[in-house]
Amino acid sequence: MRKAFLIAMVASALYLAGCSAAARFTNTGSSTTQPSFNTSTEKPLLTVEGIASYYSYGFDGKKTASGEIFNKNSLTAAHREFPFGTLLRVTNLGNGKSVEVVVNDRGPFDKSRIIDLSEAAAREIDMIQDGTAKVKIEVLKWGTSQTGNGD
Repeated sequence: MRKAFLIAMVASALYLAGCSAAARFTNTGSSTTQPSFNTSTEKPLLTVEGIASYYSYGFDGKKTASGEIFNKNSLTAAHREFPFGTLLRVTNLGNGKSVEVVVNDRGPFDKSRIIDLSEAAAREIDMIQDGTAKVKIEVLKWGTSQTGNGD
C-alpha cells in the first residue's frame, strides 16, 4: 500500500511538472512543417553557427517530439531548445546555399552538432554526401511552444 502511494505521488508530481510552461523565447507565430512565406529579406532574431547533420530513413513516418509525423521530404529540423514552429534559415557555410526549415523535433543528440535537418533540407544545401556541414542558423520567427500540445 505504501509503495503504491509513493508511486502515485511521484507520477502526479511528474505529470504536473510536465504541464508547466517553460517559455524562454518570445513567440509570434504558429507551427507548420513547411515555411509558408518568403523571409529572405527579414533581419534574423538570433544567429548561431555550428555543425549540422541530417536524419531520414530510420525516422520517416515516426512521431516527432512535437507530435507531428516525421517526413524526410519536408523542410523540417530538430533543435534541442528552440520552440516548435520556429522558422529558421540554415546556410551551409561551405557553399553559401540556404534553406528555410521549421523546428518540429528535438535533437541532435550528438553534442558536437547544433541541428538535425530533414533529408529534403540537407539536400537543398548540398550536405547529403558529407553527412554534416558547418552552418549558420538564423532565427526568422519564433515558434509558439516547447511541447507538442501547445503549452
